[in-house]
Amino acid sequence: MSTATLAAFTEPDGPKDLLIRFMTVGGSHVDVTGPGQHSGKNRWNCHGCGDSSDRPEQDYLFRIRPDANSHAAVCRAISLR
Repeated sequence: MSTATLAAFTEPDGPKDLLIRFMTVGGSHVDVTGPGQHSGKNRWNCHGCGDSSDRPEQDYLFRIRPDANSHAAVCRAISLR
């Protein structure tokens, strides 16, 4: 009989348009998703606290990457899903 090992922090499945994933200090993840570098329709979303980018129509990758990374560096929320 085999038993599955459950981890306290399981990485969520990545959406098909996942560009970058950061791990938060709380063990959750911040995903940057969208069409890519030259699009203003990228956004970031935190799986821990639920926060996300606040300018989805202006989110070029070079603008939101540092914001997503900064959020991951301070977010201590743990995803309960």
